[in-house]
Formats: sequence, structure tokens, C-alpha cells
Amino acid sequence: MLLKKNAKLILEDGSVFYGFSFASESSVSGEVVFSTGMVGYPESLTDPSYKGQILCLTYPLIGNYGIPSEEKDRYNLHKNFESYKIHVQGLVISDYSFNYSHWNAKKSLAEWLKEHKIPGIFGIDTRELTKKLREKGTMLGKIIINGKDTNFFDPNKIDVVKEVSIKEPIVYDPKTISQNPIQNNKSIKNPYAQKNKKIILIDCGVKNNIIRNLVKRNLVVVRVPYDYDFFKFDFDGIVISNGPGDPKICKKTIENIKKAIDKEIPIFGICLGNQILALAAGADTYKLKYGHRSQNQPCLMDGTKRCFITTQNHGYAVDTKTLPKEWQPLFTNINDNTNEGIKHKTKPFFSCQFHPEATPGPVDTEFLFDEFVKKLR
Repeated sequence: MLLKKNAKLILEDGSVFYGFSFASESSVSGEVVFSTGMVGYPESLTDPSYKGQILCLTYPLIGNYGIPSEEKDRYNLHKNFESYKIHVQGLVISDYSFNYSHWNAKKSLAEWLKEHKIPGIFGIDTRELTKKLREKGTMLGKIIINGKDTNFFDPNKIDVVKEVSIKEPIVYDPKTISQNPIQNNKSIKNPYAQKNKKIILIDCGVKNNIIRNLVKRNLVVVRVPYDYDFFKFDFDGIVISNGPGDPKICKKTIENIKKAIDKEIPIFGICLGNQILALAAGADTYKLKYGHRSQNQPCLMDGTKRCFITTQNHGYAVDTKTLPKEWQPLFTNINDNTNEGIKHKTKPFFSCQFHPEATPGPVDTEFLFDEFVKKLR
């Protein structure tokens, strides 16, 4: 069957890439980014950190193992996805596999994208696109299907975290079998308070596996909206999650973390959480030229010779030169020497720019969750 090139990707510099539509017949715009991961597209597409972005996957063949089941765990979290929906604006790939095969596959990638009304384009030169983004930096773009044009959209200009954060608090208790909404913002009564530490998880677009990693360490997790006043609760520590966009837009989150620092409450930041912790400490952040998105980023733990291979998805970084004297880098990216984590020299505050919970990717740095538990009062 002869396919007609009915789709194209247009970049803000005027570049045009022609291809074929294989998913939703809708035109979208967003920030065009690339990921070099070979596998893990179900997890990546459901990562809220990709909200507002058009994702280009550099691996040449995508879709060959389909999409897994939507089975949920005891906490009503999807086992095979990192949230309840696809968050990318659109998907750009080189070659789409119309035939898939995997023991856990329930549907094709195209079927899944259509269900979520997400467009996909294949048949373009993703190598050329990636080289352009590496040379000129991340750019805005739009996927046009069947000539239906749309305006450029920049997700970094809006409070995109607000769109992916929950609206009301939820508690995950290792002693229960499901998630429990907190009613009327009342204090949480934990019947296992003497045995289980309770932590606040600030949801800036949290991935499911972060929640699982916390609960399996016998922590009661109180997941709250990114701008929520959580000081009304009794708790032992704070985790700031991953999320999309410019960290400086999360003004209320930064304000709350400043208060937590003053109170010397143990804090662990992940990805966007690393940047928010740095801003709350008085440091600065900046936008990377094309970001880090892959499952093979090498990070060196400062002061050691230990290098970890990490999963990453971010477009901003902490400027270590602006860290106050009480703070220091914790990890550094070996590829470009950008910051990958910070810590306070004497107090229980630390963070990482990469994803210790993985999904997808290596689990080499999952021990950081254990380090956080050790810091709880």
C-alpha cells in the first residue's frame, strides 16, 4: 500500500519535516525535544514532565512491543505507566512498527495514541531533526495533519505544573489496600503513627514509581498539590517531585520549601524538585540548550569516583556557582558538567536532577530513597 505524506513537523525556524500520520488526526504545537532511550516509550509518554512537549524518539524503530495492560496496583496506580494518561503533545519517530509482539502487550502504540487523542508522525529523518536541535537548541514546533494549521505554543510561558498536579490531597498508607482522599483538608489520623514515618509528597507532576518507592519503605505518603499549604499536617519529611516547565513559575512551592528549610524539616528533591530546592536555598536556575532526556546519562557523585548511569528528563538546571556557602553539589553530569544534585553541608536537605525511581531505565540510584528515610526524625 502506498502511503501519502499527510503530516509534517514545522519548527519555529521554518524547518519542515514531512511524514505520515499514524495516530490521532489532530494538529498540535509545543516544545520539540528529543530522547535517546532505546526502550520505555509507554513510561516516557505517561511521564507528566513531558507536558506541553512534542517528543522525538531517536531510536529508529518504535512500536514493536506494543502497549502493556492498564492493570493497577493496590494503591490504584497503573503498574505499567507513570500516570493515568499520555502527557506529550505529540510523538515524532522515524519508523513505526505496525506489527507488535510482547507477552504483556494489549494494543498497538497507534491505538493507544488515538484513544488519548495524541497525534503521531513517522517517516521523517529523526537524525537530522536531532542534529538541528543539538546545534540550535530546543525549539517550538507544531505537527500539522492534513493541512490543519495551528499556532505555536510555548509551555514554558505558563504554569504547566498546575495542569499535572492533583487538585486535592491523597494519602497512601502501606497498611491499607487503596488510596484514600483526604476529606475537607482535615488533619490525617494515622493509626500506625508509632511505626510509620509520614512524609509530604509535593506533586509537581509525580511519577507513579516515586510513590511506590516511598510506600514500600513503610512510609505513609501524603500527596499534596504543588501549591498546597501542608504545614497544617504533622509529618516527618518532604519529597519534591519531578514535573514540567520552568521551576521559577512554581512560586508557592518555592515559598513553602523556604519555610521547610527554616524549620529544618528533612527534604528530598527529584528532578524539578532539585531545581525548586535550589531556588528556595537562594541559588539560581537556567534553561539548558536542549536538555537531558534518556536512560544513559552518566553522573558522578561529587567527592568520589562513583559514576551512576541514570534516567533523566529535564530542560532546566541548577547554576552551582550561585549556591550559598552552606550548600554544595552532590552529583555532576559527566557529559556536560551540569549539576545533577545538591545537598546542605550540615542539615538534612538533598536532591538529585535525575530519576532514582527509573521507569524506564537503570535502578542504580534507588538507594537515595533509603538515604532520605535515614534523615527522617
